[in-house]
Amino acid sequence: MAEDRRGQRPSRGGSGAGRSSGGGRGGSSSSRGGSSGSRSSDSRGRGSRDDAPRGKGGSSSRGGYQGKTGGQAGGKPSGKPGGKRPSNSAQKAFRPRTVEKARTAEQAAYDGPDLPENITGAELDRGVRAQLKGLPEKLAARVARHLAAAGMFIDENPELAYQHALAARARASRIAVVREAAGESAYAAGHYAEALAELRAAKRMNGATDYLPIMADCHRALGNPEQAIKLAKSPSVANFASEAKAEMTLVEAGARRDMGQLDAALRTLELAPLTSKSRQAWVVRLRYAYADTLEAAGRESDALAWFHRTHAIDSEELTDAAERADMLERRQA
Repeated sequence: MAEDRRGQRPSRGGSGAGRSSGGGRGGSSSSRGGSSGSRSSDSRGRGSRDDAPRGKGGSSSRGGYQGKTGGQAGGKPSGKPGGKRPSNSAQKAFRPRTVEKARTAEQAAYDGPDLPENITGAELDRGVRAQLKGLPEKLAARVARHLAAAGMFIDENPELAYQHALAARARASRIAVVREAAGESAYAAGHYAEALAELRAAKRMNGATDYLPIMADCHRALGNPEQAIKLAKSPSVANFASEAKAEMTLVEAGARRDMGQLDAALRTLELAPLTSKSRQAWVVRLRYAYADTLEAAGRESDALAWFHRTHAIDSEELTDAAERADMLERRQA
């Protein structure tokens, strides 16, 4: 997001379209790897070759051979005894090469980044692979590899993951799981308008509602908190699992804060299971968001108590609750 939402950003815990093993619809989220940044335009040699013909001594003449041949300049035989005509091999050596046309953005997206050899597509969840069975075998294999790569890179290099997802979309744009992968990776890379468009397309294709928290947060990032709240009030949210409900609560509370409605944000969070005995990440994030909103509302004593409650269950240190509590204690001393 444009601002630090301090634990309010929803996790990409939808159906896991672009993820590796364990991802996909009906599966748990998977581990993902990391890699270097997205490929530059010349990583395969494109755009980097020098197409200028070279003469003796390294001099170049784009128009062809212009050196002396024992007579006049311009490469013509002198017509005098002793004048030499360039050999066929010399003529070929100095013949101008065909200039390779620059790839269009569409072609570059279709090519996609280089695929690591160790990614085969078998890393995908079985449900994801099943959605690709309608494609020709070679095409399905290529799409699967790009989806698996997107899942592996989405945490540590989301832009690279997005490029892989775009390559899959260029080949199979009518498959919901491909559009889902493009949406999730676009969201991770901060391309919120693109993420919203892709997830809307996926929702139209398969009717899934588990994208709603991410879609709502995209509206927040694009400066449309009212639309985020509208999605948060969707009837389908009532049927969400606890974790998904928490994600939507975080987005709705954040949207209320965006609109300057701190009291409404607090009421939204107070309806969530803040006192749950679970130590799962979604409870940690709910408590943190509540403490942060209390502090923003000027209720520092209450905020301090909830930062401590957050830290008490945050064994994986997902938040900086301990540091925030320490700062408030020093301020109140």
